[in-house]
Amino acid sequence: MKRKMIQVLSLLLFTGVLVGVLVVELWSLDSLEKFKLWPKKSEMLKILGMARASDKEDSTVSYYDAMVLAGDARPLIIKQYLEKYKSPLLPYADLIFELSQSYSFDYRWIVAIAQQESNLCKKIPKGSYNCWGYGIHANGTLKFDNYELALRSFAEYLKREYFDKGYNTPELIMKKYCPHSNGSWAFGIRQFFEEMETSQI
Repeated sequence: MKRKMIQVLSLLLFTGVLVGVLVVELWSLDSLEKFKLWPKKSEMLKILGMARASDKEDSTVSYYDAMVLAGDARPLIIKQYLEKYKSPLLPYADLIFELSQSYSFDYRWIVAIAQQESNLCKKIPKGSYNCWGYGIHANGTLKFDNYELALRSFAEYLKREYFDKGYNTPELIMKKYCPHSNGSWAFGIRQFFEEMETSQI
């Protein structure tokens, strides 16, 4: 009986400590935002090495936004890369990242192949929305009604026909995707990968 009482008291004490910590944490976060002690958006981006001239000095980053930025900059990297090259895919930057996560492949593949094949969709068959040069042959051209459908189709195609079959490097993919290349295709893909990875945007 005495042992059970000690266990109950210990549990109550532990619960009380947790509640106390939570209250203090919530008060701290509220105070940081209330008194503007949290870094401005431009300052946070500078800390993360992703500052842009277009960021407004007076905009602030919430605690949760900052954690997203600090924890995973990949969606922002995609946006900045597409913005730099004025790609019509810019409005679909978030979708590109989501598709790469859904199909479990590197977030840079869709963008890098589009850069290699069509200068990020600026040189494609008219009305095709096909930025990746796939399904284009002597018998016709694979066309889509919009970029979203094209992106979803291409992401699934990459997963099914390449990654699931062990083609997982630029060199291996080139052998099937662009077999007549002298190596420049794979070289270009690696170059675009590096540009995004090092944020040279």
